[in-house]
Amino acid sequence: MARREDDSYTNGSVFEASVEDGRKDTPEVHHADVQPDERPADDDAVLCGMPMSVAFVQQLLAEFLATFFLIFAGCGVIALNQKNGMATFMGIAVVWGMAVMALIYAVGHVSGAHINPAVTVGFAVPAYMVVQTVAATFASLMLRLMFGGSHEPVPVSLPAGSNIQSLVLEFIITFYLMFVIMAVATDHRAIGQMAGLAVGGTIMLNALFAGPVSGASMNPARSIGPALVGSKYRSLWVYIFGPFAGAAAGARAYDLLRHTDKSLGDITKMISGTNN
Repeated sequence: MARREDDSYTNGSVFEASVEDGRKDTPEVHHADVQPDERPADDDAVLCGMPMSVAFVQQLLAEFLATFFLIFAGCGVIALNQKNGMATFMGIAVVWGMAVMALIYAVGHVSGAHINPAVTVGFAVPAYMVVQTVAATFASLMLRLMFGGSHEPVPVSLPAGSNIQSLVLEFIITFYLMFVIMAVATDHRAIGQMAGLAVGGTIMLNALFAGPVSGASMNPARSIGPALVGSKYRSLWVYIFGPFAGAAAGARAYDLLRHTDKSLGDITKMISGTNN
């Protein structure tokens, strides 16, 4: 979610560049020049439909480490607050926001620092979502081993009110989270160096006002990992459907603001052609 040295954005662009680089490393083979017994073997591994280049493996590792730290720190401070009350609600919101900000600056240039399946789905990298969910589960398991006992070992996401209330709130706050991400991480007019601060601040703001109602998950991996470890699946669908739908709508909404040289008539014709 930060700019690269060539002023391109890493939330998605790093992934695309790495795949292209991996393809460029493999010399092109023209079928007309290859005899049947000289046809090269396909040695490239494939994961979730994506070629497993070294750069791609590094990106998966970056997403795993970043998501693990986010869930370990965020859910860890909640567990500590339940144990001794010293973190306070404000402290919990600050930890989540600061963790996201730090991770964007740490691995944004490697993997894009998605650390959220709802964000990743907009960039069509299914392997990221698998790695993020596994990392969240491992972090939740680690917290359970460390803070098990009479207190809640792994803080799960549960609505304080009705499921519909939390569903709508999760949709709205994830909508604006994705809206901000699209603005600072994919639009060349934005200041890319401020991506970490902008996204981390949005996480903190959402946690402050939505935390008491829905828990302010905004991240399916944050909810799925603790649910799997704690075997508590009540209302889990709220924290899967809400963030995914909100992120998709937020990305689509920002596309309406993206700079274009096309006229209104051209855009209308494009939309009409799509609908037909």
